Amino acid sequence: MAKNIFEPMMAKLKADPKKIVFTEGTDERILEASSRLLQDGFLTPVLVGKVEEVKAAAEKFGFDITGAEIVDPDNFDKFDEMVELFCELRKKKGVTPEQAKEVLSHANYFGTMLVKMGLADSLLGGATYSTADTVRPALQVIKTKPGNKIVSSCFILARPTADGDNEILAMGDCAINIDYQDSVDKEGNVTRTAAQKLAEVAVGTAKTASVFGIDPKVAV
Repeated sequence: MAKNIFEPMMAKLKADPKKIVFTEGTDERILEASSRLLQDGFLTPVLVGKVEEVKAAAEKFGFDITGAEIVDPDNFDKFDEMVELFCELRKKKGVTPEQAKEVLSHANYFGTMLVKMGLADSLLGGATYSTADTVRPALQVIKTKPGNKIVSSCFILARPTADGDNEILAMGDCAINIDYQDSVDKEGNVTRTAAQKLAEVAVGTAKTASVFGIDPKVAV
């Protein structure tokens, strides 16, 4: 019988429940996912959008989102605090409070700032936003983990085998970096090789794979 590859992660989350921001709070797929998460009880969805519109969409599509948090950027009680922090984070770019308010009116930036402020633990986007529009706020606000210099992606592929089990593969960086080349400074010196970048992506993917109990063999 094929095993549930999410069991190790689910066990960790049940021991320490988290909040996850969904930037597209009225999307049917997001509402379905939120409903399922609420039934399992180990992740609290934080849906970005107008309360009435999110509830109306959930009713329209037939999903029970009772227990989910719905946060409207236009009626957020810590919005001034968020604006101030965003200006501080982007001060090198000269962002003004007025510009910050405009940027933070967009759910992708607003949701990312909820994570930055510690009001949520993670974020999921991309149902209607492009990959670039989902990743850009994270690059500008969250930034990379200390010691890491490249942002990449990975996804988990489960495919059936002849014996009825699943073969589980962690596929590294299939959505962010188009091409890997050496990084060169203004004097023409190589500061980071393509091989170093690939190695960092491989390590990150292997760490993700370990959460799912995947055998950490790497192929490039």
